[in-house]
Amino acid sequence: MTVQQDSPGDSDTQDLEVWIDQDLCTGDGICVQYAPDVFELDIDGLAYVKSGDDELLQEPGATTPVPLPLLQDVVDSAKECPGDCIHVRRVKDSVEVYGPDAD
Repeated sequence: MTVQQDSPGDSDTQDLEVWIDQDLCTGDGICVQYAPDVFELDIDGLAYVKSGDDELLQEPGATTPVPLPLLQDVVDSAKECPGDCIHVRRVKDSVEVYGPDAD
């Protein structure tokens, strides 16, 4: 689903993507509890993002689009993550809007 920007600074109406820094992941699985369609724990005990067709993306820095219906769950995952390893950014300019590097 593509959502067009309605107003500057309104991150809820822009295309967003999410990625996980596995070097910081604690493996608690909170992200999987909030958004199992976006996150998954692998056999190594770390969380990864999944593609739109449910494929685990294990490449470092791999991103996946944030589906608008799951935005709040992804944001809650980033806020509650004990490892501060979930990054949500705008696709158009790669600015982090939720996560440890967000303003």
